[in-house]
Amino acid sequence: MNPEDHYLEINRTAWNNKTEIHIASDFYDHANFLKGKSSLKPIELHLLGDIKGKSILHLQCHFGQDSISLHRLGATVTGVDFSDKAIDEAKKIAIETNADVRFICCDLYDLPQHLNESFDLVFTSYGTIGWLPDMDRWAGLIAQFLKPNGKLVFVEFHPVVWMFDDDFTTVQYPYASSEPIHETYTGTYADQSAPLTQEYVMWNHGISEVLSPLLSHGMEINSFHEYDYSPYPCFRNCVEFEPGKFRIKHIIPSIPMVYAVTATKNPGSVQ
Repeated sequence: MNPEDHYLEINRTAWNNKTEIHIASDFYDHANFLKGKSSLKPIELHLLGDIKGKSILHLQCHFGQDSISLHRLGATVTGVDFSDKAIDEAKKIAIETNADVRFICCDLYDLPQHLNESFDLVFTSYGTIGWLPDMDRWAGLIAQFLKPNGKLVFVEFHPVVWMFDDDFTTVQYPYASSEPIHETYTGTYADQSAPLTQEYVMWNHGISEVLSPLLSHGMEINSFHEYDYSPYPCFRNCVEFEPGKFRIKHIIPSIPMVYAVTATKNPGSVQ
Protein backbone atom coordinates (compact mmCIF):
# COMPACT_ATOMS: atom_id res chain seq x y z
CA MET A 1 0.00 0.00 0.00
CA ASN A 2 1.44 3.36 -0.99
CA PRO A 3 1.53 6.18 1.60
CA GLU A 4 -1.39 8.07 0.02
CA ASP A 5 -3.66 5.02 0.11
CA HIS A 6 -2.65 4.46 3.74
CA TYR A 7 -3.57 7.94 4.93
CA LEU A 8 -6.83 7.80 2.99
CA GLU A 9 -7.77 4.51 4.63
CA ILE A 10 -7.04 5.89 8.11
CA ASN A 11 -8.92 9.15 7.56
CA ARG A 12 -11.89 7.62 5.77
CA THR A 13 -12.36 5.21 8.66
CA ALA A 14 -12.15 8.12 11.12
CA TRP A 15 -14.80 10.17 9.27
CA ASN A 16 -17.06 7.17 8.81
CA ASN A 17 -16.92 6.61 12.56
CA LYS A 18 -17.64 10.27 13.30
CA THR A 19 -20.66 10.66 11.05
CA GLU A 20 -23.36 9.12 13.24
CA ILE A 21 -22.01 10.91 16.33
CA HIS A 22 -21.98 14.24 14.49
CA ILE A 23 -25.54 13.92 13.24
CA ALA A 24 -26.72 13.21 16.81
CA SER A 25 -24.66 16.01 18.38
CA ASP A 26 -25.89 19.36 19.67
CA PHE A 27 -23.06 20.89 17.64
CA TYR A 28 -24.80 20.22 14.32
CA ASP A 29 -28.32 20.90 15.68
CA HIS A 30 -29.68 18.49 13.12
CA ALA A 31 -33.27 18.49 14.36
CA ASN A 32 -33.58 22.21 13.67
CA PHE A 33 -31.70 21.84 10.40
CA LEU A 34 -34.37 19.40 9.23
CA LYS A 35 -36.96 22.07 10.08
CA GLY A 36 -35.25 24.59 7.82
CA LYS A 37 -32.43 26.16 9.85
CA SER A 38 -29.37 27.03 7.75
CA SER A 39 -26.02 25.56 8.72
CA LEU A 40 -24.12 28.36 6.97
CA LYS A 41 -22.44 31.05 9.07
CA PRO A 42 -22.35 34.84 8.53
CA ILE A 43 -18.73 34.79 7.31
CA GLU A 44 -19.43 32.61 4.30
CA LEU A 45 -22.92 33.98 3.67
CA HIS A 46 -21.43 37.46 3.25
CA LEU A 47 -18.78 36.18 0.84
CA LEU A 48 -21.19 34.04 -1.16
CA GLY A 49 -23.66 36.84 -1.79
CA ASP A 50 -26.69 36.10 -3.92
CA ILE A 51 -26.30 32.53 -5.25
CA LYS A 52 -29.78 32.04 -6.65
CA GLY A 53 -29.48 30.24 -9.96
CA LYS A 54 -25.77 29.53 -9.52
CA SER A 55 -24.15 26.12 -9.92
CA ILE A 56 -21.96 25.26 -6.92
CA LEU A 57 -19.39 22.52 -6.33
CA HIS A 58 -19.05 21.95 -2.58
CA LEU A 59 -15.79 20.19 -1.72
CA GLN A 60 -15.48 17.99 1.41
CA CYS A 61 -19.15 18.36 2.28
CA HIS A 62 -19.35 15.81 5.16
CA PHE A 63 -23.01 14.72 5.56
CA GLY A 64 -24.37 17.53 3.49
CA GLN A 65 -25.84 20.21 5.75
CA ASP A 66 -24.02 23.08 4.06
CA SER A 67 -24.71 21.64 0.59
CA ILE A 68 -28.43 21.52 1.35
CA SER A 69 -28.30 24.99 2.91
CA LEU A 70 -26.75 26.32 -0.31
CA HIS A 71 -29.53 24.64 -2.27
CA ARG A 72 -32.13 26.30 -0.04
CA LEU A 73 -30.68 29.65 -1.14
CA GLY A 74 -31.50 28.80 -4.74
CA ALA A 75 -28.29 27.21 -6.01
CA THR A 76 -27.81 23.97 -7.92
CA VAL A 77 -25.37 22.06 -5.73
CA THR A 78 -23.01 19.10 -6.07
CA GLY A 79 -21.38 17.93 -2.82
CA VAL A 80 -18.26 15.78 -2.69
CA ASP A 81 -16.77 13.80 0.20
CA PHE A 82 -14.59 10.72 0.58
CA SER A 83 -16.57 9.25 3.49
CA ASP A 84 -19.05 6.72 2.12
CA LYS A 85 -20.96 6.79 5.42
CA ALA A 86 -21.28 10.58 5.28
CA ILE A 87 -22.39 10.59 1.65
CA ASP A 88 -24.97 7.84 2.34
CA GLU A 89 -26.38 10.01 5.14
CA ALA A 90 -26.28 13.13 2.96
CA LYS A 91 -28.37 11.42 0.30
CA LYS A 92 -30.91 10.31 2.92
CA ILE A 93 -31.10 13.83 4.39
CA ALA A 94 -31.55 15.33 0.93
CA ILE A 95 -34.54 13.07 0.36
CA GLU A 96 -35.92 13.85 3.83
CA THR A 97 -35.65 17.61 3.22
CA ASN A 98 -36.81 17.41 -0.40
CA ALA A 99 -33.51 18.93 -1.54
CA ASP A 100 -32.40 18.25 -5.10
CA VAL A 101 -28.68 18.02 -4.31
CA ARG A 102 -26.26 15.64 -6.01
CA PHE A 103 -23.67 13.91 -3.80
CA ILE A 104 -20.51 12.17 -5.04
CA CYS A 105 -18.37 9.87 -2.89
CA CYS A 106 -14.71 9.89 -3.87
CA ASP A 107 -11.28 11.03 -2.77
CA LEU A 108 -11.04 14.70 -3.69
CA TYR A 109 -8.00 14.18 -5.89
CA ASP A 110 -9.92 11.55 -7.88
CA LEU A 111 -12.84 13.88 -8.62
CA PRO A 112 -11.98 14.35 -12.33
CA GLN A 113 -12.68 10.63 -12.76
CA HIS A 114 -16.22 11.12 -11.41
CA LEU A 115 -17.24 14.55 -12.68
CA ASN A 116 -16.84 16.31 -16.01
CA GLU A 117 -18.47 19.74 -15.89
CA SER A 118 -17.75 23.26 -14.72
CA PHE A 119 -19.40 25.43 -12.09
CA ASP A 120 -20.11 29.05 -11.32
CA LEU A 121 -18.72 28.67 -7.83
CA VAL A 122 -16.56 26.31 -5.76
CA PHE A 123 -17.17 26.37 -2.01
CA THR A 124 -15.22 24.71 0.78
CA SER A 125 -15.06 25.58 4.47
CA TYR A 126 -13.84 24.89 8.00
CA GLY A 127 -11.47 22.02 8.62
CA THR A 128 -10.99 20.83 5.05
CA ILE A 129 -7.47 21.38 3.72
CA GLY A 130 -5.74 19.89 6.76
CA TRP A 131 -6.77 16.48 5.41
CA LEU A 132 -5.00 17.10 2.10
CA PRO A 133 -1.25 16.63 1.55
CA ASP A 134 -0.87 18.54 -1.74
CA MET A 135 -2.23 22.07 -2.07
CA ASP A 136 -1.07 22.45 -5.66
CA ARG A 137 -3.35 19.58 -6.70
CA TRP A 138 -6.15 21.14 -4.63
CA ALA A 139 -5.79 24.49 -6.39
CA GLY A 140 -5.60 22.79 -9.77
CA LEU A 141 -8.87 20.99 -9.13
CA ILE A 142 -10.59 24.23 -8.17
CA ALA A 143 -9.42 25.93 -11.36
CA GLN A 144 -10.37 22.88 -13.43
CA PHE A 145 -13.96 22.81 -12.19
CA LEU A 146 -14.64 26.54 -12.36
CA LYS A 147 -16.09 28.26 -15.39
CA PRO A 148 -14.14 31.26 -16.74
CA ASN A 149 -14.74 34.06 -14.22
CA GLY A 150 -16.07 31.46 -11.79
CA LYS A 151 -15.58 32.16 -8.11
CA LEU A 152 -13.94 30.32 -5.21
CA VAL A 153 -15.24 30.95 -1.69
CA PHE A 154 -12.92 29.35 0.85
CA VAL A 155 -13.20 29.71 4.63
CA GLU A 156 -10.81 27.83 6.90
CA PHE A 157 -9.43 27.72 10.41
CA HIS A 158 -6.27 29.79 10.64
CA PRO A 159 -2.95 27.91 10.60
CA VAL A 160 -1.98 29.65 13.86
CA VAL A 161 -4.74 27.64 15.58
CA TRP A 162 -3.14 24.35 14.48
CA MET A 163 0.20 25.28 16.05
CA PHE A 164 -1.19 24.70 19.56
CA ASP A 165 -1.84 21.53 21.48
CA ASP A 166 -5.48 20.54 22.02
CA ASP A 167 -5.77 22.57 25.23
CA PHE A 168 -4.12 25.67 23.74
CA THR A 169 -1.43 25.74 26.43
CA THR A 170 1.67 24.99 24.32
CA VAL A 171 2.88 25.67 20.80
CA GLN A 172 3.40 22.10 19.67
CA TYR A 173 3.33 22.04 15.86
CA PRO A 174 4.97 24.01 13.02
CA TYR A 175 3.02 26.77 11.29
CA ALA A 176 3.44 24.89 8.03
CA SER A 177 5.04 21.56 7.25
CA SER A 178 5.06 19.03 4.43
CA GLU A 179 5.41 16.23 6.99
CA PRO A 180 2.18 14.48 8.00
CA ILE A 181 0.91 14.62 11.58
CA HIS A 182 -0.12 11.07 12.49
CA GLU A 183 -1.78 10.87 15.90
CA THR A 184 -4.76 9.51 17.82
CA TYR A 185 -7.61 11.56 19.27
CA THR A 186 -10.33 10.78 21.78
CA GLY A 187 -13.74 12.32 21.20
CA THR A 188 -14.53 14.58 18.26
CA TYR A 189 -14.83 18.32 17.75
CA ALA A 190 -18.61 18.00 17.72
CA ASP A 191 -18.71 15.97 20.96
CA GLN A 192 -15.58 16.06 23.08
CA SER A 193 -16.98 13.34 25.37
CA ALA A 194 -17.82 10.89 22.61
CA PRO A 195 -16.48 7.37 23.34
CA LEU A 196 -14.36 7.35 20.21
CA THR A 197 -10.58 7.01 19.97
CA GLN A 198 -9.05 6.77 16.53
CA GLU A 199 -6.10 7.58 14.32
CA TYR A 200 -5.90 10.49 11.93
CA VAL A 201 -3.34 11.89 9.48
CA MET A 202 -3.25 15.65 8.81
CA TRP A 203 -1.04 18.38 7.41
CA ASN A 204 -0.50 21.98 8.54
CA HIS A 205 -0.67 24.41 5.61
CA GLY A 206 0.43 28.01 5.93
CA ILE A 207 -1.52 30.70 4.13
CA SER A 208 1.11 31.08 1.43
CA GLU A 209 0.55 27.39 0.61
CA VAL A 210 -3.04 28.31 -0.20
CA LEU A 211 -2.59 31.58 -2.06
CA SER A 212 0.47 30.75 -4.17
CA PRO A 213 -1.00 27.59 -5.81
CA LEU A 214 -4.25 29.40 -6.54
CA LEU A 215 -2.32 32.16 -8.28
CA SER A 216 -0.20 29.68 -10.23
CA HIS A 217 -3.37 27.99 -11.53
CA GLY A 218 -4.77 31.18 -13.00
CA MET A 219 -6.86 32.37 -10.07
CA GLU A 220 -7.08 36.05 -9.17
CA ILE A 221 -7.33 36.71 -5.42
CA ASN A 222 -10.25 39.08 -4.86
CA SER A 223 -10.31 39.22 -1.07
CA PHE A 224 -8.49 37.92 1.98
CA HIS A 225 -9.79 38.31 5.54
CA GLU A 226 -8.65 37.12 8.97
CA TYR A 227 -10.99 36.77 11.97
CA ASP A 228 -10.03 36.64 15.64
CA TYR A 229 -12.84 34.25 16.49
CA SER A 230 -14.42 30.98 15.38
CA PRO A 231 -18.11 30.69 14.52
CA TYR A 232 -18.00 27.21 16.05
CA PRO A 233 -17.18 26.07 19.62
CA CYS A 234 -15.15 23.22 18.18
CA PHE A 235 -11.99 23.74 20.23
CA ARG A 236 -11.30 23.05 23.86
CA ASN A 237 -11.48 25.98 26.29
CA CYS A 238 -13.77 28.04 24.04
CA VAL A 239 -15.85 30.91 25.39
CA GLU A 240 -18.65 32.72 23.55
CA PHE A 241 -17.82 36.43 23.82
CA GLU A 242 -20.57 37.51 21.40
CA PRO A 243 -23.48 35.49 20.01
CA GLY A 244 -22.05 32.97 17.58
CA LYS A 245 -18.42 34.04 18.13
CA PHE A 246 -15.96 31.94 20.14
CA ARG A 247 -12.40 32.53 21.36
CA ILE A 248 -9.96 30.58 23.49
CA LYS A 249 -10.75 31.87 26.96
CA HIS A 250 -7.22 32.02 28.37
CA ILE A 251 -5.48 33.51 25.30
CA ILE A 252 -5.50 37.28 25.65
CA PRO A 253 -5.07 39.13 23.35
CA SER A 254 -6.86 36.86 20.91
CA ILE A 255 -5.21 34.97 18.07
CA PRO A 256 -6.41 34.71 14.45
CA MET A 257 -8.77 31.74 14.33
CA VAL A 258 -10.33 31.81 10.85
CA TYR A 259 -9.39 33.23 7.47
CA ALA A 260 -11.30 33.53 4.21
CA VAL A 261 -10.29 33.82 0.57
CA THR A 262 -12.35 34.65 -2.50
CA ALA A 263 -10.79 34.24 -5.91
CA THR A 264 -11.90 34.36 -9.54
CA LYS A 265 -10.73 32.14 -12.36
CA ASN A 266 -8.95 34.20 -15.00
CA PRO A 267 -10.86 33.59 -18.26
CA GLY A 268 -7.56 33.29 -20.10
CA SER A 269 -6.19 30.48 -17.94
CA VAL A 270 -6.07 26.94 -19.34
CA GLN A 271 -6.35 23.84 -17.16
